[in-house]
Amino acid sequence: MSQQHISLPAKLINGGIAGIVGVTCVFPIDLAKTRLQNQRQGQQVYKSMMDCLVKTVRSDGYFGMYRGAAVNLTLVTPEKAIKLAANDFFRHHFAKNGQGLTVFKEMLAGCGAGMCQVIVTTPMEMLKIQLQDAGRLAAQQQKPIMASPTKLVAPTTLLSRSYNSCTAATPPRAVSATQIAKELFQTQGIQGLYKGLGATLMRDVPFSVIYFPLFANLNKLGQPGPQESSPFYWAFFSGCVAGSAAAVAVNPCDVVKTRLQSLTKGSTEETYSGVVDCVSQILRKEGASAFLKGAACRALVIAPLFGIAQVMYLVGVGEYILDKCP
Repeated sequence: MSQQHISLPAKLINGGIAGIVGVTCVFPIDLAKTRLQNQRQGQQVYKSMMDCLVKTVRSDGYFGMYRGAAVNLTLVTPEKAIKLAANDFFRHHFAKNGQGLTVFKEMLAGCGAGMCQVIVTTPMEMLKIQLQDAGRLAAQQQKPIMASPTKLVAPTTLLSRSYNSCTAATPPRAVSATQIAKELFQTQGIQGLYKGLGATLMRDVPFSVIYFPLFANLNKLGQPGPQESSPFYWAFFSGCVAGSAAAVAVNPCDVVKTRLQSLTKGSTEETYSGVVDCVSQILRKEGASAFLKGAACRALVIAPLFGIAQVMYLVGVGEYILDKCP
C-alpha cells in the first residue's frame, strides 16, 4: 500500500461501479430494513423481511421495492469513492515509513474514512429514508388501528410535525427526492439536509473502524505471497464477512439514525429531540431488543455490497479503464 500511487479518478470509477452494482442488487433488502426499523410496538405492518418484500410487491409492484433507489444510485458513486479512497489515503499516509500498519493505525485510517464519507452519506440517507418509509406509512393507513393514521403529503406538510395530530385520513400523495430536498433547503437551509449528522457519525465511524482492519487482515489470509494479491473470490468473501460483522455491531446506531431522519410519522409515533432522547425513549417503550431491528436485513445488504465493492476495487477496473483512454 505504501508504495502505490493513489489515483483519485481510478478510485472514483471503482467506487462508482461497485456502488451502482451493489445497490442495484441489494436495495430491496435495504428498503425492508428501513421499514422494519421504523415499526413501533402495536403497529407492526410487517412480520419479517420476506413479509415486507411480499407486501411491497403486492401493493406497489416490483419496482416498489426500488423506491428511493434513484437517490442512492446518484449519490453512491461519490459516497463509496470517498469512503474507499479516504481509507487508502490514510493507510498510505500512516505507512510512509515503509513498515506494516498496526491494527491501531488501520483503525485510525478507517475512522478517517468514516468521518469523510458522512459529507455525502447524511443527505443521501435523509432523502432515501423518506421515500423508503412512505410505503410503510401508506400500509399503516389501510390497517385498522385505534389512532388516526398519518398522511404522506406534499413537502410543506412533510416537514411539519403538526400533521402528527391529523384526524382525517386521505390518500397519500407521492413526493420525490427533489421536492423533499428543495423544501428542506428552503425552510431549514443546508442543515436540513444534514439532520441526523451526529447519529450518522455514530454509525459510520465505528463501522469503518471495524470493517477496514477486519477486511485487510482477512484478505491477507488469502494472499499466496507477501507481494501478491489475493484471488478475487477471497476478496469478495473477506468483504462479505467484514461487512456483515461491522453492520451488526453498529445496528443500534443505525436504528437511532433511521428514527431521527424519518420526517413523516404515524399518528401515534413519537418524535425525538436528539440522539439521547431517541435512545431513552426506545429503551423505555420498546426495550433493548428494538436496537436489533433490521439487523439481519442490514447484514444481508452490507455483506454483498462491500464484497462487490472490494472486488471492483482490488481488480482495478478504474485503472484498466483509464489505461485504455487516450
